[in-house]
Parts: sequence; C-alpha cells; structure tokens
Amino acid sequence: MVSGQNRTFLFLQGPHGPFFSRLAKMLRAAGATVWRVSFNAGDAFFWRDGNSLIPYRGAAVDWAARFATILREKGVTDIVLYGDTRRIHAEAVRAAQDLGVLVHVFEEGYLRPYWVTYERGGSNGHSRLMTLKVAQMQKTLAKAELDMPEPPAHWGDMRQHVFYGAVYHGLLMLANRGYRNFQPHRAMTVAQEFRLYIKRLLLMPWLWADRVIATWRVKYGGFPYHLALLQLEHDSSFQEHSPFATMTEFLATVIDGFATGAPTHHHLVFKAHPLEDGRVPLRREIRRLARDHGVAARVHYVRGGKLAQLLDHARSAVTVNSTAAQQVLWRGLPLKVFGDAVYAKPEFVSTQQLPEFFARPSRPDSRAYRDYRHFLLETSQLAGGFYSSRGRRQLLRQVVDMMLAPEDPYEALQKGTAAPRQQLRLVK
Repeated sequence: MVSGQNRTFLFLQGPHGPFFSRLAKMLRAAGATVWRVSFNAGDAFFWRDGNSLIPYRGAAVDWAARFATILREKGVTDIVLYGDTRRIHAEAVRAAQDLGVLVHVFEEGYLRPYWVTYERGGSNGHSRLMTLKVAQMQKTLAKAELDMPEPPAHWGDMRQHVFYGAVYHGLLMLANRGYRNFQPHRAMTVAQEFRLYIKRLLLMPWLWADRVIATWRVKYGGFPYHLALLQLEHDSSFQEHSPFATMTEFLATVIDGFATGAPTHHHLVFKAHPLEDGRVPLRREIRRLARDHGVAARVHYVRGGKLAQLLDHARSAVTVNSTAAQQVLWRGLPLKVFGDAVYAKPEFVSTQQLPEFFARPSRPDSRAYRDYRHFLLETSQLAGGFYSSRGRRQLLRQVVDMMLAPEDPYEALQKGTAAPRQQLRLVK
C-alpha cells in the first residue's frame, strides 16, 4: 500500500502558481508531514498553509548551513523542488544526497505540451536518462504497452504561465521587504523581470499578429527551409548544459554553418521560445549576422507560436538542447544538437559538422526514437501541467503515488511495478 506515513517532505522553490501547495495538500492526505521553505514573498504567497512555512531570510552564503539544520530539526526524508541548477537547489541536492534524503525534481516536460517531468536525483543534464542507452530502454519495454498519441500542436496553458509569472515577480518587487537578502537566480533584477512580464501581457495581440504574418510568409514562401529552435538564454538547460555562454554565440554558429553549407535556394527559420520576452534582441542579432554572412534574404525569425506548423514542411532542425526537438524526432526529421540533452542519443542526433548537416542532413532512426519516446511516456512524463487548473488536476491524479513509491519511475518500469499511465485527454 502506498502511504506517506513516516515521511517528511520539505518543499523548496516550485513553478509559479499554486501547484506545489496543491501537491502538499495531497501528500498530507496520504499521511505525510510537509514543510515549505520560502525564499521570497512570491514563494510565501502561493503556499496556502502558513503553519508549515519556514521563511528563509538569511544571505545566500548561509543557506547551506541553514538547510542542514532544517533537515535535522524536521527529520526530513524527502525534498521537493522545481529545477535542480539554481544555486539554492544545487546546494540542497548535494547535501540531501550526502545524507540519504530522497530528492524529487519537477521540470517542464521533456515531451510537451501536455506532459511534465518528474524524476529523482536530477533532471536534464543530471537525469538518469543521460546514461541510459536505447538498447536498455528497449529491453525494459518488452513487457510494457502504451498507445502513443500525436503530440499536441500548442503549449496548453501559456496564458496562465505568463499570468502567474507576472504575479510572482510583482510580489517580489512590491511586497518583498521581509526577504531583503533574496537574490534572484537570474541576472536581471526583479523589477526588470516584472516589467517584461507586464509588457508581454500587454503586447500579446501585437505579438500574435507578428507571429501569424511571419509564419504565413514561411509556410507559403515555396522554399525549402531548415528550422533553428531557440531557447531562453536564462534557462537552466542553456546556461548549465550547453557550450554557449549567450544566445548570440549560438545564432552566429548556426548562421555561419548555414551560409557555408546549405544550398543557395534553401532558407533558415529561427523559431523563438514561446516565453521569449525580449531581454535578448534576437531579431536584431539575427538580421545583423545574416547580413554579415550575405544571407539576409534567406533568414527568417518567427516569434513563438505553434511549432507543428513550421515542422510540417521543414527539411531539418538544429538546436542547443531544446525539449522542442522531441517533436522534430517524432516526425523523423534530421536533428543537430550542441548541448547535453536527454534525447541526444547516437541513434537520433546527427554527428555531422554543421555545414555538412545543412547540405545533406542524416536522418534519425525513427523506430529507435519511438521506443525511446515510449519509455519516457511509461516513466518520467506525466500527463497534465503546472499552471492551468485542469492540468494540475490531471497531474495530481498520478504524481503523488509515484512520489510515495519505493522506486523511481525508471526502476518501477524495470521491476514491473509501475502503475498504468493515464490517457492524454485533460479531464475538465
């Protein structure tokens, strides 16, 4: 029987919004004790049980010692966090693992948009998937069955994501006096982050029109094109698991490879991340680099939007380590990656130099990728989302039992103890 008896969970920072609070409520219902460390007013606001809140008001350099004290005083058996690379989380993960405390890590879905990622120990470049070979996955799948749905062509809860982000950063800017030592894990100030969220909310109609026009020009341009999948420069996957320090470095590499190797009638389309907020002048940098390489008329920029519309006619795709590349592989398109990624297996990803890739890209082993995708859907990928209410309901139906289980998602499938998966359909 799955039970939370004799388990004490300590929550650190989570996705913007009420997901962590809802998850804690269900863990308590399962018999577990739950605590939450708040590092700022935004953390505290979205945590509905004030009696279990532990405000941390100290300096960043003192966090490791305070964390160790909390673990000891509360008898913590498990910690729960969203993303494992920000400083406070990285220090907590190292300390917890040294003490034998179980680490539960949530992330955006490796398969998006209607899945999120749940793993133990680490995610992205720290995930167990980094060392698992496709052959091992295929062996494990011998006893598993799952009908794999087509990936939806839209994010699912983008408006809620942006809204909760604006509320969170607004609280940090206007109501954070009790946490004067708080330091954001990103380079921008809280006020700058807040202004970007508000600007994005206000400009959504204009951004939509700009995106539609740019997508239309590509779709009906009648030219072969390659797709470059952009990421947020401040995202942990880009900062911690890639060879580039800035997005401009990646842009320069791609445009140089395209100008050198691609046939002269081919075009290059840069697709921005759906949450791109303008802190990096991508359009300006792309235009400058394309002009310098003599390919300005063949290079395009599209703000966010539905990736499927562009993938349906693309010849290949290139990225640092975006999770959107999973949709590329699902369609059997050639893919070139530069950073560490859970899907960067030799069966899927091209090892060609970039000019050669643009000239004659090698295709992935689609059968092997289907097995890989199947394995993810049976293990760490859970239907639902963090930000919309129906997405949270869908996610909570399954994730609590997985957190209380003795095995992590990958071990559970290997041992034959994994619970049957929910269907993709979001229950209203």
